[in-house]
Amino acid sequence: MRIAVVGAAGMVGSRVVTEAVGRGHELVAVFRAGAPAALPLGVTAVAGDANDPGRMSELFAGADAVVAATRPAPGSEHAVPETATALLDAASASGARILMVGGAAPLRNPDRPDLLVLDSPEYVPESIRPIAAASVAQWEACRAHPADWVYLSPSAVLEPGIRTGKYRRGTTTLLVDADGASRISAEDLAVAIVDELESPGGSRNFTVGY
Repeated sequence: MRIAVVGAAGMVGSRVVTEAVGRGHELVAVFRAGAPAALPLGVTAVAGDANDPGRMSELFAGADAVVAATRPAPGSEHAVPETATALLDAASASGARILMVGGAAPLRNPDRPDLLVLDSPEYVPESIRPIAAASVAQWEACRAHPADWVYLSPSAVLEPGIRTGKYRRGTTTLLVDADGASRISAEDLAVAIVDELESPGGSRNFTVGY
């Protein structure tokens, strides 16, 4: 499978590249600035601005799937839906399926199904509300777009860790463990992403967690 990863320098994107190459896929890694000096065999590094649908559609040509793992700089959260729409436009133009890596905020609170995670301070403290709200706008941009997309919401806590290769899959409600914590490592999120690309689960939006 030929996979284009936008945001390949980021925490999630870099791990998706590693996971997908390890499974024998051909990767196009899209970097906003300079690419790392050394990349694994099977990875082609290219430069591109996620907000340029013309350039992105060129880079997506021939790809079976696109992983959008972009994240705005602090203070630029308002640009998230615009970036999402540009990537969806490019994927649609190239005929590729796109997996949008979003946030947990659009999910339902497991204890209060009437509330979004965005409106649940136990998961979204005020300090991260701007990026959380941006992920809801990102989700809405996907819902309004005719591209072949799937939206993945990670757990409330996503950070570097170890690759266990294990996770639970859900749909529109935040997954929590027996202690009420919602978390997953970036490494296992990458496993879930490549699993979805290889064997689509049939849901347009889903979540994963331990």
